Amino acid sequence: MAVWFTSDTHFGDPRILRIDKRPYPDLAAHDAALIAAWTAVVAPDDEVWHLGDFALGPPEARVAEILAALPGVKHLIVGNNDRPGTLRAPGWASVAHYAEITVDARRLVLCHYAFRTWNGIGRGALNLHGHSHNRLTPIPRQYDVGVDAQGAAPVSLETILASRRRRRAAHKKVEP
Repeated sequence: MAVWFTSDTHFGDPRILRIDKRPYPDLAAHDAALIAAWTAVVAPDDEVWHLGDFALGPPEARVAEILAALPGVKHLIVGNNDRPGTLRAPGWASVAHYAEITVDARRLVLCHYAFRTWNGIGRGALNLHGHSHNRLTPIPRQYDVGVDAQGAAPVSLETILASRRRRRAAHKKVEP
């Protein structure tokens, strides 16, 4: 069983193509691409932590249909755009505003929002979040797991940690 993370899928949200300039011609293509990316990496018994803003706009029946199409044991950390229909959709193993879990012997603090400080920060705990759509300057031990930061598919903790190393390496190449 693998553990995956994602955030800010914004299924059915017509604003997302314009605001975040996602590379899809229309909302139907956006939603289909995110569903395809998810199903390409997540197995039915894998665990997926969605850190908020799952959907905004579609009727409850469509939210339930999207959720049912996505494999995995799905946990929702509530985002500011998650409406009651998303929260009560069948298919969530849990729905909460905050969680602390351990993956690969690493303590993780999960919330839709980035924190300035968090439980266990002094003992190496990491804060995984969404909401910022890759617009925040990263701070140590804090990672944006959203679609705009990590890509269309849910990502592993190993990939999340490597994303910071890749960003640092790219930054060093640019400096004189």
